[in-house]
Amino acid sequence: MKDFFYAIQDLFVNVLFAPLDYLRELELSSWFAANTMSWFFMAIGFVAFVYWMKQLAKYNANNEEDKSISSHSYL
Repeated sequence: MKDFFYAIQDLFVNVLFAPLDYLRELELSSWFAANTMSWFFMAIGFVAFVYWMKQLAKYNANNEEDKSISSHSYL
């Protein structure tokens, strides 16, 4: 049973985290290159944000939502 957990440790440390180890070593020579994953995820987030704002603007332009003050009974 002990070998099973060591195999899981070996898989994660030596195989799955190897690209992250490479990025950590790359940071000493080029900060921008080391943060490519961060830039990539920020770009995805920005594109998703712009898409979401365009969708909200489209639904706002339809005037389908009841924006009156008495739209909820507790108000």
